[in-house]
This record gives sequence, structure tokens and C-alpha cells, in this order.
Amino acid sequence: MAGVRGFLEMKLGTLKTRYRDGTLVVVDRELRRCVMVPDIALTLQAALDDWHDIRPRLEAAYQLLNSGACASMPFEPEQMAAPLPRAYQWLDGSAYLSHVERVRKARGVPLPPSLYDDPLMYQGSSDILLGPHDAVVAANEDYGIDFEAEVAVITDDVPMGVLSADAAAHIQLVVLVNDVSLRNLIPDELAKGFGFLHGKPASAFSPVAVTLDELDGAWQDNKLHRPLTVHWNNQLFGQADAGADMQFDFARLISHAAKTRCLGAGTIVGSGTVSNYDCTAGYSCLVEKRVVEIVESGTAVTPFMRYGDRVRIEMLTPQGQSIFGAIEQVVKPCP
Repeated sequence: MAGVRGFLEMKLGTLKTRYRDGTLVVVDRELRRCVMVPDIALTLQAALDDWHDIRPRLEAAYQLLNSGACASMPFEPEQMAAPLPRAYQWLDGSAYLSHVERVRKARGVPLPPSLYDDPLMYQGSSDILLGPHDAVVAANEDYGIDFEAEVAVITDDVPMGVLSADAAAHIQLVVLVNDVSLRNLIPDELAKGFGFLHGKPASAFSPVAVTLDELDGAWQDNKLHRPLTVHWNNQLFGQADAGADMQFDFARLISHAAKTRCLGAGTIVGSGTVSNYDCTAGYSCLVEKRVVEIVESGTAVTPFMRYGDRVRIEMLTPQGQSIFGAIEQVVKPCP
């Protein structure tokens, strides 16, 4: 079926192997079977490095897999690494201003007017990116461990100074993210005036990355218009719509990131925590719920995560089919 830009749909993942960057696999539409394609590309980064030549070959493998016309193996999400276990660049925006407003309110910091026109973005560590079932490891429970459910895109090579109108063409894949935050470390770091370090440990990614064409009508205006479902300790915590209340779309975020630099193929650009002004859909992180509790009652009742806590992040089609597979993580102490 032709997609939004004339390509076929495709789902890709990275199987954990003895190689540090894992092994690229093509995954079927229902997330049941997969096949390694070493004759096409050994890793996802290798595919992205030559994307426009490699993509048609991966699409052909995807067609064969879905038709049952090739040998395959079971798709096991717990055996998957992040689609890019190491990325040359991980840039996380904060495109949902309802989230920014609530978090800054918790810190007693006003929202600068410039944030309504100029995206907020930080450069995170990307030398180690976690798979969907890897643990959230923290040295201390008192760090204020929080999950942050996000959407992110993976680009091909992006030229410096690219305009938003042209940046959309550089979006090649979409993933889900758990951008873990250590809330109690962040205020002191930001007070130094030089950004995050300790407060932002390794982020985790969904089992598969998908092409825009795979998202059918949910991808509109460079946004993903589907609820992002979050469960905390097996209880529904939020289903905020990722397309609603997104102040800056992904093309705008990419253009912002490329203002003074080129972005190499395999750059990951995050949306920031998905958040809606209407709280009835719930939340994508703990700190937002805590801020609302403080406003309503003067006290935060919801705790941060403790060792043994679990979080599940997933996005479903209207028919209930998982699009990216689920991020399922447990919090563990540092060995």
C-alpha cells in the first residue's frame, strides 16, 4: 500500500547480539515475526548511512516477510535493543508547553515568553541507549526517579539551516521513548546555568522504529496523532494524545536543531514529554501529576518511582494493534 510519501510501510528493530550495535531485523506488521538482513545492512545505522539506496531493499524484505514468502524467526521484544543502541546524536525538545509550565511551576520558575516561539531543547547522552526491556538503573531511590513517555523521530542527513518546510523530508523513522529523569537532581544542575547531566540518565526506546507510511492517517502535520498509553505498576496512568497541544511539530524541532550545525544520519529528535492541557486523559510523567496535586491540595501525594516499580509505554492503532511494541521497564538499584 502506498504511503504518505509514495513508499511502502516498514518496521525495523535491532536484535541484541554479540555486536555492540546489535543486528538489524525487519519486523512484520503484527510484531510476530522478524528476519535478519545482513546482505542489506548489518545495523540500522549502516542502513541510515545509505538510506535512499538501502530503503527499497528493506521494503522488499518487509513485503516478503509479511507475505510469508521468506524464512523468519519469532519476534521477541525482550531480546531487542534500542533501534539505535548507540546514536551519534540524541536531541530532546520540549514541544508540549503544558508539561513545561507544570514542571517549571514545581520549581517555582516562570515560563519565559520566548518559549512559545522558540523551542526548548537539550542534547542528551547517546553512547548507551536502552532497549525496551532493559532496567532503569538508579544509584539512589531518593534521586526522584521519573518516567517520561515521548515520541521521537530519526533523521537522515540534515543540512545546516534547513527550513521547517524542508525539514519534514528528513524524517525517516518514528519511535517511542522513555526519557528517564532524576527529578531531585535537576534543580541544582540547572541552577549552575549549564544544563542537564546527572539528572538525565540513559533513555529507553521502543522495540521497533516505523516509517511514516506505517502510521496511516495518524501522521499529520508532522505530528503523531494517537494516544500514548502509560501504565505505572500495572495501573493506567495516562493516555495523552501525542498530536494535541504540541506547540512545535517535528519539522520545526529539526529546523531548530540544525540552526548552526548539520545533523548526521541517525540523529534522534525527541518531542519531550507528551502532555495535554486537559488533564482528564492523565499524564506521561509523575511530576506533572504531583504539580497538579500541589495546586489542588497543597501537597504532592504521588511518589516518585522506587526500586521494583514498573512502567509500560505503548501506542495502539484504533483497532488495538501495538504500533511500536511496548517499552516495559523495572527500576533496579545500581549493582
